[in-house]
Amino acid sequence: MSTKPQFTERKYLLVLIFVTFLFLMWGISMTLGDTLNKHFQNVLHISKSRSAYVQLSIFGAYFFMGIPAGLFMKKFGYKAGVLMGLVFYAIGAFLFIPAADAESFTFFRIALFILACGMATLETVAHPFVASLGDQRTSDQRINFAQAFNGVGGIIGPAVGSYFVLKAGQEHSNDLVSVKHLYIIIGFVVAGVALLFSFVKVPKLTDPHVVANDSYAVAGAEDADKSLFKHKHFVFAAIAQLFNVGAQGGTWAFFINYGREIMHLTDEHAGYYFSFSMVMMMIGRFAGTALMRYIKPYKLLSIFAACNIVMCIIVAQGFGWPSFIALLFINFFFSIMFPTIFSLGLKDMGAKTQQASSFIVMGVVGGGLFPLAMGLIANYNVATSYYLPIICYLVIFSFGFSYPRLNKRSA
Repeated sequence: MSTKPQFTERKYLLVLIFVTFLFLMWGISMTLGDTLNKHFQNVLHISKSRSAYVQLSIFGAYFFMGIPAGLFMKKFGYKAGVLMGLVFYAIGAFLFIPAADAESFTFFRIALFILACGMATLETVAHPFVASLGDQRTSDQRINFAQAFNGVGGIIGPAVGSYFVLKAGQEHSNDLVSVKHLYIIIGFVVAGVALLFSFVKVPKLTDPHVVANDSYAVAGAEDADKSLFKHKHFVFAAIAQLFNVGAQGGTWAFFINYGREIMHLTDEHAGYYFSFSMVMMMIGRFAGTALMRYIKPYKLLSIFAACNIVMCIIVAQGFGWPSFIALLFINFFFSIMFPTIFSLGLKDMGAKTQQASSFIVMGVVGGGLFPLAMGLIANYNVATSYYLPIICYLVIFSFGFSYPRLNKRSA
């Protein structure tokens, strides 16, 4: 019983590598959306508040697909869920071709919505999938490890977008041709990944959330028929995820605007700094994964949330470089929040794990709603708009702080 649990087992290694690559893929698409946000402002001549509908299209898909993806996964399994997500992802990418030809912001939003339905499906499947590839006691570490590569994708997305879409003076910097070409490439890559994954053999899995250790089986027997929404730690996790992704969506949506208006950078150079902020997030995830070997995940979550409250206050002052550095550090402290909230919410959910995963993914809709509020303030002062995420980090801090009382068995 005292044996230290392994990170994973050899038989799961290939599948873990492949599923981890999926985290990288949707990291690219997520941050590319924030690059498009600024490009659409420039080319389609829309306001900051209207451009925030890009985030609503992306994150709204998570709300729409959360339950259907969970039901599909439960009926057909993890592999089929991944393949369905990749198909939606590729279709959405290819729809950028007619959207660019039509120069229609509405058409782009439809394409983004379908693409994001694929991302939402992948995310609904991938988190419990990764969690099932080993002992539940190391599920936090596996999910944070996989999410670290989501951070790698987050670096690649704005770097690619800044160079191919926002770069001043290049041939298609003032039109949508570069956007079309970029998403044609993405569509073919995603279709290729789907084809390769169709040949991957997934070992028979015993989900550690469903069949836990013997002590849980005895202690949790009275909870076998407990209603999903009577699990307080799950309910608070879903709420915390709503506010967490709201903070993420708002912070990322107006990062390039902050660089342009407060720091007087070009769109391209602000985009490169956005990419560097994703390096900070990746470092934070690797550091967080290591720290969780010594600090309980819920405690580390509270510490990082408190740090981001301080960072937001500094950013909102518009002090120049000190504020801009604080903006970069928001991503470092943000790093562990999504996977940690997700993992804590799924702890000891037993047979309800997949259903709980769907509801937590639906909380991602916060990333579509919160930028709308920030955009209304950013229309007048982009620095002042960064006061709003403080509300989100207070909720996250409260979740981490109260977690031992919410789920005494996992504390």
